[in-house]
Amino acid sequence: MPELLAVCRVFALLPDAGTVGVTAIDKRPVAGRVKVRPYGLYADVQADRKDHGGLDQAVYAYSQEDAEAWGAELGYEVTPGLFGENLRTRGLEVSRAVIGERWHVGTALLEVTQPRTPCQTFARRLGSPPQWVRRFADANRTGAYLRVLENGDLGAGDAIEVVHRPAHGVTVADWFGAWNRLDGAPDAADAAKALLVADAGDELRLSDELRERAERALQR
Repeated sequence: MPELLAVCRVFALLPDAGTVGVTAIDKRPVAGRVKVRPYGLYADVQADRKDHGGLDQAVYAYSQEDAEAWGAELGYEVTPGLFGENLRTRGLEVSRAVIGERWHVGTALLEVTQPRTPCQTFARRLGSPPQWVRRFADANRTGAYLRVLENGDLGAGDAIEVVHRPAHGVTVADWFGAWNRLDGAPDAADAAKALLVADAGDELRLSDELRERAERALQR
């Protein structure tokens, strides 16, 4: 059974060279149970609320397996929270989750909404490895944002149960690869059509950002 290795929330706001001037990417594991509400974990924050957070990006999950792959490439351990994630998982292919997939974690119900798009704040957090944003994108191990369908609480050691997986089959990695035209990715128009049809048929509810991009993908 997949499990939750760590629950992470902001440790401190850090100065940042971006337009906001500060970043809340410094997430670190916390002990005990943590409440989850529509806008994310209790006591967590986002400094850049224009591009992060909100109902469709309330929680960010990243897998231990992907973290270990990056650790081997970077030459140091990618500890829980280092990538700014709230949930570090094990035994679950987070980047290969189907968009709209639902997870029961602790007493909360979460739904996969979209991939993470890497930014320069992320690169600066890691000390600006060469071409980090491009490397992270090309690897297509983005992790996944989730919305909160049912409030609850969760903690390290909780099982993660996938309780619903939409039939459209488009994964987080499929969409990220298609939108960014990565080698081997599905055709963006095909992926977009599948997602929009599923959304129209109430199989899932697309985030505003993903719906807008899917509509654009049909036109380009």
